[in-house]
Amino acid sequence: MNRAWAVFKAHPYISNVLGYTTLFASADLIQQSVLGGKQTAGSTSEDSAGIDWRQTARVATVGFCFHANFNYQWLRGLERMLPGGGVKAVTGKVVVDQLIAAPLTISAFYIGLSLLENKDDPLEDWRQKFWTSYKTGVVFWSTMQAVNFALVPPVARTVFLGGIALTFTIYLCHLRQQSGHKLE
Repeated sequence: MNRAWAVFKAHPYISNVLGYTTLFASADLIQQSVLGGKQTAGSTSEDSAGIDWRQTARVATVGFCFHANFNYQWLRGLERMLPGGGVKAVTGKVVVDQLIAAPLTISAFYIGLSLLENKDDPLEDWRQKFWTSYKTGVVFWSTMQAVNFALVPPVARTVFLGGIALTFTIYLCHLRQQSGHKLE
């Protein structure tokens, strides 16, 4: 374990981004396996277990190209802006995170996947599901980020966030698979 931690500390960017991306993509696999995700438009790469590997690849692409890299830089910037783990710093980080990062990351999820699926209207899922996702996320992420900012060393915050994001991304993937009506 000490050796793994030493490698992690020696290469924080690579460790965090790859760890986060792996957890992000795993969320889609879990959603499909456990919650029975339905096939999306243009998906044909399903195996006998019902896994749409193209869908998982799209989720991994959005996770790697945006979420993992954004969150790594975002968390570093928050720590510089509001250093420390005291109540005032943690509260400030959580509030700023929910007002700025949360809307950006939720939007990147819905719009990014729609673009990768070549949907006619890449904003459709976002319009229908953003507010439901954001309201749920404020409750979930405020608590989880408070734990992250108070207890996790800055060098490991992105991968810790990836572990937490596993649960929320399962929720987003499942919500995205729901029918096209507006959710409240």
